[in-house]
Formats: sequence, C-alpha cells, structure tokens
Amino acid sequence: MSVPNAIYLDCPNCDEHAVHEVLKGKLGKKQEVMEATVKCQECGHVYVTVVREPEHIKVPIIVSEMRDSKKEHIELVAGDMVSVNDEVYLGDSHLLITAIECDGRRVEHCAVEEVDTLWAKKFDKVIVKISVNKHSRTLAAQVEALPEEEFFVGDLMTVGRDNVVIHNIRSKEGTVRRGGVPARDIVRIYTKAVRTTNS
Repeated sequence: MSVPNAIYLDCPNCDEHAVHEVLKGKLGKKQEVMEATVKCQECGHVYVTVVREPEHIKVPIIVSEMRDSKKEHIELVAGDMVSVNDEVYLGDSHLLITAIECDGRRVEHCAVEEVDTLWAKKFDKVIVKISVNKHSRTLAAQVEALPEEEFFVGDLMTVGRDNVVIHNIRSKEGTVRRGGVPARDIVRIYTKAVRTTNS
C-alpha cells in the first residue's frame, strides 16, 4: 500500500460514497493501514480517518469466449457483493458475469467470501440481434459491436446486402422509439429495408 492522491470513502458529513482528496497520509509499520487527512469532493468536509488495505480473495471463474471455456482465478475485494451482469476485468479482458454459484446453488448475487464459482463471458464484443422488415417478410440477422457502441433510431445501416433504417430498438428497459441505446443494453433492433437510388 502506498499513499494515494485520492480514495473513495463514505463521508461522515454528507453520507455520500465519494472521491476524497488525500491532503496528507502516513502509513503504519505493516504498510496495511494509513492514517490520512482527507477532503470530501462532494461537500468539502475535511477530517482524519484510518484506511485499511482491503483484503483480496481469489475466486474461481469460468470464462467463455464463443464456444471455448477456461477456468481462471480473479481477485475480488473481501466485503464486496458480486452480482449477475456485473462487469469485471481479468487482466486486459473485459468480462460480464453470467452466473454465480454460492453454497452449491445458483444465485443472483452473493458476498465475495461466499462465492464457490463465477461464470463469465468475454465482453469485448457483444452480438446485437436485428430484425429486417422487407415488405411482407421479416429476416433475422446479427452484428458484432463494442458494448458501449450506440445505435440510434433513424440511423441507416447495412445488414448483409440490405440498406436498412432503424425504426425502433427493444432495450432491457423497454421499447425505444427515439434516441440511442448502447449495444450492451439492446435486446433487438427493428429495421426496415430501404431502396437506395443511384444517381
């Protein structure tokens, strides 16, 4: 542990879990404890606190990429909760937690100390499902996108050999008829084929 410039803490003045600037800090003999004078960036409150280095626990994680799966270990902070659909990093890999086993059964969330195994999938790219309406037929298609890439109602895009326009997007929250949705939150994009004329 070294003295950081800023840390996240629960401020006793405004009750926010906020960034605190470390004005001065002193490490204990074992380097696991720091006595620090900190300033809350939310309310400006300055106070002295003792910060302990959080304990890290190695948790087994099964990572899926396409049809391949491999078992790894990920370090998580003791005392934290882990939930299905949490995004985590293992080395340079961006992962999405898809399942949690705790006390021999599948759960939606669990304390890190009680996790038996996590399942996750590589989240560097996501598959976005698309319905293409061509006159009386509807075709199914899909594209790969980055999780944060946004798709907007009214956008033109090319799907296979068709030029299409997005007329609505079904997201995890409901149907979107205007604006954009990041790929990670899209259930399906609905499009209509459009004719392009060569001038």
